[in-house]
Amino acid sequence: MKKILLILILGVVPIFSQNLSISGTIMDSTGNPLPSVNVILKGTNFGTVSDIRGKFIINNLKPGNYNIEFSSIGYKTKIISNQIINENSIQLKIVLQQQPIESQQVVVTASKYSQKISELPVSADIIHSDEIEKKDITDLQDAMRYVPGVNMVDDQISIRGSSGYSRGAGTRVLLEIDGIPYYTGDTGEIIWEIIPIPEIERVEIIKGAASSLYGSSAIGGVVNVITKDITSKPVTYIKTSVGTYDNPAYSIWKWSNELRTFTGLTVAHSDRINNFGYAVSLTRLSDMSYEQSGFYTRYIGYLKGIYKFSNSSSLTFFANSLNQDHGNFIYWKDSRNTLVPPDADQGERVSSNRYMFGSVYKDILSENLFINVRGSYYRSDWKDQTTSHNNSLSNLFRLEVQANASLSDNLILVSGVEGTTDKVTSNIFNDQSAFGFGVYSQADYKFSFPLSTTFGVRYDFNKLSNQISTSAFSPKAGLNYKLSNKVTLRSSFGTGFRAPTLAEAFTSTTASGITIKPNPNLKPETNWTFEVGANYQVTNFIDFDAAIFQNEYYDFIEPGIDPKDGLAYFANITRARIQGFEFNSNYSFFDDRLKLSLNYTYLWARDLQLHQALKYRPRHMAYARLDYYIFNLDLGADFRYSSKVEQMDFELVNLGVVKDGTKRVEIKVLDLRAGYDLNSFGFPVKVYLNVNNVFNYNYVELIANLAPIRNYSLSAEFLF
Repeated sequence: MKKILLILILGVVPIFSQNLSISGTIMDSTGNPLPSVNVILKGTNFGTVSDIRGKFIINNLKPGNYNIEFSSIGYKTKIISNQIINENSIQLKIVLQQQPIESQQVVVTASKYSQKISELPVSADIIHSDEIEKKDITDLQDAMRYVPGVNMVDDQISIRGSSGYSRGAGTRVLLEIDGIPYYTGDTGEIIWEIIPIPEIERVEIIKGAASSLYGSSAIGGVVNVITKDITSKPVTYIKTSVGTYDNPAYSIWKWSNELRTFTGLTVAHSDRINNFGYAVSLTRLSDMSYEQSGFYTRYIGYLKGIYKFSNSSSLTFFANSLNQDHGNFIYWKDSRNTLVPPDADQGERVSSNRYMFGSVYKDILSENLFINVRGSYYRSDWKDQTTSHNNSLSNLFRLEVQANASLSDNLILVSGVEGTTDKVTSNIFNDQSAFGFGVYSQADYKFSFPLSTTFGVRYDFNKLSNQISTSAFSPKAGLNYKLSNKVTLRSSFGTGFRAPTLAEAFTSTTASGITIKPNPNLKPETNWTFEVGANYQVTNFIDFDAAIFQNEYYDFIEPGIDPKDGLAYFANITRARIQGFEFNSNYSFFDDRLKLSLNYTYLWARDLQLHQALKYRPRHMAYARLDYYIFNLDLGADFRYSSKVEQMDFELVNLGVVKDGTKRVEIKVLDLRAGYDLNSFGFPVKVYLNVNNVFNYNYVELIANLAPIRNYSLSAEFLF
C-alpha cells in the first residue's frame, strides 16, 4: 500500500532487478525481418514488441524458466518453452510461418488489457496500418467507412446505428489513443483530424455499449488507436502525396475552371538512446476541395517519448497538436448549385488550434499485478469568421488510475478510478464548467473447460455547470465458449449511459440560417445492449463471423426542431430501439496472394415515440474488399453500399432553410488502388496510386452536402 501511494504522489518508482535478458531476431520464412511481433513471457506481465528490424529484447529478468509466445497478424503463433536463464542471458532466432487467416489477433481495448480477439464476449474489428497506407488515407474517419457495422455521416461515427448526426455536439463512440480519451471539452465531439496517421500501428473497434469500463461517451462503442512502438535503431520516415479532383458529373455543377488539388507531406523520426526512446512527426495537409469553401490547410504535430526505469516500470509521455484553417460548407445553395454554399455563407471560414498532452506511467509491481496511471490535458480553441463570430476555448483535464491483478491462473481483475474537470469560455455556450467521476471493476474468469466469463460494473457521477448532478450504474456480463477448434460462441449484455455535453445543453447561436436554442433540462440518455455471435474457422483459408444485436435506448438525445417556435434544439426522445445482425466472411486463395472480405449489416432503427425510422441510419450496409499480391505489386479494390436512408433533417427543408434537401440516393462507391515496393531493388520506397469513387457516383451522407467526387492520388513512402 505504501508503494502504491508513493507511485501516485511521485509518478515514478524505479524497480531494480538482475540484469538478465531474453533477446533475439524474428523473421519470416524468406528471411525478411518481422516488425510489430508481440513477444510475451507467458504467465507474467512481461513482454515487448519487435522493432522495424525484427529485433526484440526483454531486460532485467530474474533467473528462472520462461515460456515465450510470439504472435503477429497473418502468422502462426509460436511458443518456445522451457527457456532457462540463470547466470547468462539468452539470444533467440525465431522464424514465423505465414497463416492466411489468423483469428488470434491481440486487442487491448475490450477489457483494458491484452486479449486474443477470439476470446472476447463482444464483436470487435481491427484496422492495420498497412490498410491505411495503401489507401493513402490522411484522415482516420475515411478508414472507418470500411469497418463492418460502422456508418459515417460526414465526420460523425455510428456503430450499429448508435448515432445519427448532431452537427458536432457530442458522440456516442469514445475515441482513444493508447487508452487516453480524445474528445473536446466544449462540444464533446471527436476531432478526427488531430490523429497522427503515420504513427498508427492499428485501430481497435469494440461494438456495443462499453460504459461499464469507459463511462459516458462509450454508450455505442470504443475506437482505440494504438500507436507504433519506438524503434531500437534510428529510423526516418518521409511520405509525400499529391492528388486532384475530377470534374463534377454535370457541367452545371462546375463552379471553378481551376484544377482542384490536394497535397500532403509527412516527416517523422524515431530513435532510442539507452533507456529513452522517442518518436516525432510533422504533417502538412492542404486541400483546395471540390466544393466552394470546402478547402482546408492542416498542420499536425506529434511527439512520443518513453523512458524505461526498468523492465517493469516506464513512463510514456506525448504531445499532439492540430492547427487548422478551413472553409465553412454546411449545405448546398440548391440542387443546380450543388457544390456552392448559400450566398450568405460565402467567404466564411473557421480557424482552430487544438493541443493534447498526456502521460502514462506503468509499473509491474509483481508478475501478477501492474498499474497504469494516465493523465491528460486537452485544450481546444476555435473561432469562426461568420456573422455570429462564434468562438470557444475549453480546457479538459483527466486522470485515471487502473490496476490489473491476476488473482489466479484463471481469474483477472481490472479495476480503476478516473476523474475529469472541464472549463469552457465561449460566446456560443457561455462560460460553463463540468465535473465527472467514475469507478469501475471487471472480473474475467476462465473455467477448466473452454468457457470464459466476464462480469463488470461502473459507477459514474456527473455535474454539468449549475445543473442538477446525475449518476449511473453500468453493469456488464459476457460469455465466450469454444465449442470446437473451429467454432467459438459469444454473448454479452450490458448497459450504458451518456451525460449531455455542454454544447447540447447550452448552445445558443444562429448559423447558416439555423437558430439553435439551449435546453438546460436535458437528461442523460441510457441504454441496454444484447448480442449473440459466433465465429466459424472453416479452414485456414475461410472464416465466417455472425452476430445478432439489440439496443434499447431511453431518453435518447437527438437534434430536432421545436414546433412551438421553429427553433432547433436538442431533446430527449422518449424511447428508441435498434435491432439488427452482421455477417462477415474472409477468404484467402493461392497461398495468401488473393484475399477477399465480404461484410453485410442489417439495421432496424426506430423512434418508438414517433413511430418512424431514426435519422441517418441506413437499413442495409455492405462492404467488400479484394487484395491481390504478386511479386512486389499490390492491387486492391474496395466497394461499399448503403441503402437510402429514410429520415434526415427534413425539418430544415420544411422551414425553407435548406433547398432540395430531400434529394438522396443509396450509396454505391468503388475505389481502386495499386502499390509497388521497391525495397527488393535496393530502394527504400513504396509507391501507391489510388482512384476513389471510380464511377463518379453522386450521393450524400449528410443532408444537402455532396460527398467527394472522383479523385486521384499518387503517394510515395521513404524509410531510412
